[in-house]
Amino acid sequence: MKRTYAWLSAITFFAVCSTVSALYDFSDKGMWPKTWPKELEPLRKQATTLVGPEAPNRHYQIPFTKREEFEAAWPHFLKVKSKGAPIILVRGPKTDFMEVKPAGVLIHSPPEGQDKRVNPEEPIPAQENARVTWMNTTFIELVVDGNVVDLNRIALPGDTPIIDERFRSVPQAGEKQAPNPGGAATPKADGAPPAPASAP
Repeated sequence: MKRTYAWLSAITFFAVCSTVSALYDFSDKGMWPKTWPKELEPLRKQATTLVGPEAPNRHYQIPFTKREEFEAAWPHFLKVKSKGAPIILVRGPKTDFMEVKPAGVLIHSPPEGQDKRVNPEEPIPAQENARVTWMNTTFIELVVDGNVVDLNRIALPGDTPIIDERFRSVPQAGEKQAPNPGGAATPKADGAPPAPASAP
């Protein structure tokens, strides 16, 4: 019986993943705009680009295995973030649909060429999920493992909201979940720990 449950669980998992994957266009390299800093060009080959799920929002998964490479790139990632948009801290390795292993960044950005008069580059009010709130901006998920990405070794801008989800609670049965433009449901977290100290 246990084998049957495990088999059914595996089928359900892969069916969900296949459904989510079908909502995105996929490229096995970083397809970010050429206007981004030239220092990020060498990282295109280790990145993945997803476009979707409904509007053609762009999501760039950029994993790192070497601390020195990440720390050299970090100041240039900050240059592409929209003014006022947050950095969301998540625990590494990130193993959901938009995985980043063992650490690195996941950069979310609005559709290329979006009319900012219609969808200004600013937060959407009255949203429960931070990723929905900021979906009209370019914002960063920083995947922290304490080794490749060590918050004690990098500067977090003082004028940037820091949303710390590294220790968020696991949703309990019946808990409300907010839709995530990254393709997975995001549980509401209560009592999140304070964000790490920001750089002056």
